[in-house]
Amino acid sequence: MKFSVAKEKLLEGLQQVQNVVSTRTTLPILSNVLLQAHGDEIHLTTTDLDVGVRGSCEADVEKEGATTLPARRLFNIVRELPSSEIQVDVNGKNAASIRSGQSFFKILGLPEEEFPPLPKFEDAKVVTIRQKDLRDGLRKTSYAISTDETRYVLNGVLFSFKDNKLTLVATDGRRLAMGEIELEFPRSHEADLIIPTKAVTELQRLLADDGEIKVSMGSGQIAFDLNKTLLVSKLIEGNYPNYRQVIPSEAKERIKLERETFLNSLRRVSLLASDKTHSI
Repeated sequence: MKFSVAKEKLLEGLQQVQNVVSTRTTLPILSNVLLQAHGDEIHLTTTDLDVGVRGSCEADVEKEGATTLPARRLFNIVRELPSSEIQVDVNGKNAASIRSGQSFFKILGLPEEEFPPLPKFEDAKVVTIRQKDLRDGLRKTSYAISTDETRYVLNGVLFSFKDNKLTLVATDGRRLAMGEIELEFPRSHEADLIIPTKAVTELQRLLADDGEIKVSMGSGQIAFDLNKTLLVSKLIEGNYPNYRQVIPSEAKERIKLERETFLNSLRRVSLLASDKTHSI
C-alpha cells in the first residue's frame, strides 16, 4: 500500500475515529486503526467491539491495500509532522514508512485480517433525521445519563420511535430529561432502543449543524450514517423504565423566567453549594 495525503486531511480523519480506541484493551488489534487505500480515498476504522467508527479522507493512492497501525501513535506522529504533504508506504510485513519533509518514521502494524469487521445492516429499518435536531436533542438529555453500572439500562439514552416522533430520554433516578423530534416513518419502524453512553458521546461529537443522518436499526445493533462517517454501536439490552409515569400530567402553577438571568443567578449561588450534593 502506498499513498500521499495532505496532513490536515489525514489528521481530521484520525480525529474522527481515534476516540473509540481503548487505552486498556487486552487485544493489541483494538489499539489500531484500520487503513484501507482504495480509489482516491483512505478509509479509517476503529472499534472497541462495542462501538465502531469509520471515516475517510481524500488521498493520492499509488498502490491500493490495507493495514492496521497503532491509532494514537499514528495520530501523534501526523500531528507533529512539519510538512503539509505526507507519504505513507506499507510493505508486506505491515511496516509503515511515513515521510514528510525532512522527517521520517517507521512503525509496525498488524494484518488487516486480524481487525474485527464492523457489522453489516442488511434489511435494517432506516429512519432519516436532521443532524441539528438530533444534536440539540442529545445535548438537552444526555447530561442525565446514569453512571451507576448496577442500573445498566440507565447507562445510555433511550431512543423511542413511536407515533412519528423520536423521543429521547435519559435519567439517573434523581433527574429525568426528555426531548421529542417530529419525524415520518412507517409503523413497522417503531422501536425502543437504548444507546450506550460512549456511543452517545461520539455521536454528539460527530453531528453537525446541517445535513441529515440515516439511522439503521438492526438486531441488537444500531448504525448512524453521517454521509462520510459511520458510527456503529451495540444496544443496551433490557427494558427502559416507564418514564411517563413520573412526569406530571398537568401543572397548576407555571413560572416563566428569562433564561440568561436565571442561569447567571444559578452560577452565583452555586459557588456555595456542597461539593457532594451540589444542591441549590
